[in-house]
Amino acid sequence: MGDFIYGQDLVRALLKDQHPDLADLELRDVPGGWGNQQFRLGPELAVRMPRGEEPSFQARLEQRWLPTFVDRLPLPAPMPVRVGEPSELFGYPWTVMRWVEGEPADQAPITRAESADALADFLAALHQPAPADAPVSERRVDGEATIERWLEVIEDREVAEAAREVWLKAVAAPKWRGEAMWLHTDLHPANVVVRDGLLAGVVDFGDLGSGDPAIDLSAAWILLPAGSVDRFFDVYQRADDADITRARGWAVLRAMTLIAIGRNGRLGKPGGKPTWEPAGYATLERALST
Repeated sequence: MGDFIYGQDLVRALLKDQHPDLADLELRDVPGGWGNQQFRLGPELAVRMPRGEEPSFQARLEQRWLPTFVDRLPLPAPMPVRVGEPSELFGYPWTVMRWVEGEPADQAPITRAESADALADFLAALHQPAPADAPVSERRVDGEATIERWLEVIEDREVAEAAREVWLKAVAAPKWRGEAMWLHTDLHPANVVVRDGLLAGVVDFGDLGSGDPAIDLSAAWILLPAGSVDRFFDVYQRADDADITRARGWAVLRAMTLIAIGRNGRLGKPGGKPTWEPAGYATLERALST
């Protein structure tokens, strides 16, 4: 699935068929992406095309739910502006979205301390009670066994033991008992963009759901430069000690998944992401030094 490349001719034909008023805008290839392929469309838009059933389900989630809350977010995000329906030309739903300007953080890391404020403000705005029919995230800090299959990617046994301890503390911490909040759930360096070292936007809401905010709060270690965690939580304000402990555990787990994907790719999606491995090690160092 991830190896299949769609061409501009197909995108142009889809636009002519379903959104002819956009069909003459300039198209440009956008590199990257596992489950989706993007094209820049004119100066302000992008076409996002799923490469299979799972990404097509995620496209429907974004089309359904992003318009209900994305405009309240204080950072740019890819609002759907047109929906493309499955057809004889292309068998999956596709989306014309608002383009978010910037470089992915796995290629241009966040370096400016004030990004802690921007991220905290973004998550405070996002983390509002989700409606009863909102998708429920399956991601949670739970289970001692969860960490074991990832520890093998860390060669240093001392670091591995420290990572295990942080995860076990997270599992033992009190669970989230509040309302299910809207979550991004997949805040890692390839899903945010940067300009001049500053967090400038959040993209790829394909895994959005509702649940424990700690999953998103882990981004304090995953995305921000060292020494930013206290500033982030001071601005966010709503996290207690248990939330922070769970968030730190999730950051350690995400660090190891970034390292593993950086080396070997994802299950069923061969080929590593070279920029993800150093991002994973940087996350691990920040999370274990806090």
